[in-house]
Amino acid sequence: MAPHELRRPFKRPAISDQQKRRDLSLIRQEKNRLDAQRHARFLASTVLSLQPPADSEIITDSNPSPEQEFELVEEGIEALELDVRQAAKLKGTEARRWFAKQLMLPEWMIDIPDRLCHDWYVLARPAGKRCFVVSSNGTTVSRLRNGTLLHRFPSSLPSGARNKGNSSSQSYCILDCIFHELDQTYYVTDMVCWAGFSLYECTAEFRFFWLNSKLVETGACDPPSVYHKHRFSLPTVYNCDQAGLHASYTQPTSYVKDGLLFYNKHAHYQTGNTPLALVWKDANCSQYVIDTDSKGQILDQQQVVLALQENGKLTTSDEPPVEFGCLDMEFIQKSGLQTGDLLKFSVSDRGLCFTDGKLEKADIQFISKSNRARAFADSFSKIMFQHMVRHSPLQIEDLFASITSSAVKDKEVTDEEMAD
Repeated sequence: MAPHELRRPFKRPAISDQQKRRDLSLIRQEKNRLDAQRHARFLASTVLSLQPPADSEIITDSNPSPEQEFELVEEGIEALELDVRQAAKLKGTEARRWFAKQLMLPEWMIDIPDRLCHDWYVLARPAGKRCFVVSSNGTTVSRLRNGTLLHRFPSSLPSGARNKGNSSSQSYCILDCIFHELDQTYYVTDMVCWAGFSLYECTAEFRFFWLNSKLVETGACDPPSVYHKHRFSLPTVYNCDQAGLHASYTQPTSYVKDGLLFYNKHAHYQTGNTPLALVWKDANCSQYVIDTDSKGQILDQQQVVLALQENGKLTTSDEPPVEFGCLDMEFIQKSGLQTGDLLKFSVSDRGLCFTDGKLEKADIQFISKSNRARAFADSFSKIMFQHMVRHSPLQIEDLFASITSSAVKDKEVTDEEMAD
């Protein structure tokens, strides 16, 4: 670390509108009341009923190809939201995109949240495959974020095995997990539904309380057995104060770490990208901080994946999307590109210029179409995080300094109140 970086104050200049969007998300979740119970029931049914192509075999306890296509099957869905009815008929790329939107996708931390030590949890993020795990009707199914079947197995989750009492579809369970291949364990990072009770509209504080109290009771954290094929485990969740951040960052874990996850305590389970859940990495807590190629080698230049729009514009996966450029229509026709394609671009050194968190200029060069198993373009926060890592990273010292500063301010306020 260069000497001038050691003296850098923790209060970095505002580089994004991430805090503003965090505030708006908290307000919006109180206004937009989702029919959570029906949505959870439909998602559970969909996870169990996604069908692979007729010429492929059902995959059980193996690692399927990410290229695998599937079809969503409509099964007794009545009067649900329009996007849910349509999702039951989607195939291929569109189905993958719909399914991926059902997960809560953390943004990358590009600025430090206000009240980090008061309103946030932190945990060491397990390395592995992000997936939904659903138990219902005497079986348990896990699917990757693109909908591909990962495992079908018996478990000790409610209605997760034939010997687990009531196998009614009303007793389904939905967990947000990361599958850690080295120890064949599902690390549960969130709970979406438990025994038919939806937790979409519950705060993270409540969801984590239920997760800790309910999962161990079922025996799902016990070693594998005949009726419990894979073990489940809970990463330790800390309050994001000095002690909690230090423990999550430095303490050894039973799994390989892949950065830190931060959850706003008041946030509901919001599907899609959300600034109320954040991921942060550095070289001390993640093997892969800067994006790498398929061989694990760091790329000479930053690469981004953008979505091609009908007018040739190139955008991120955010809502609303951020525009990074525009392709010439003649080039689009000659290259055989189509609206909705995900395209890979390289970014020249210093090729992204931002002002107050807004993109001013992007010097990008087309490489190729992205892997067809991919569901989304990159988010704006991921692109910015990768840009910052290469040029001016947000460091762990900045996070600790922010917490210290907040504690000092709290003490000053308390002293003033006592003096009054």
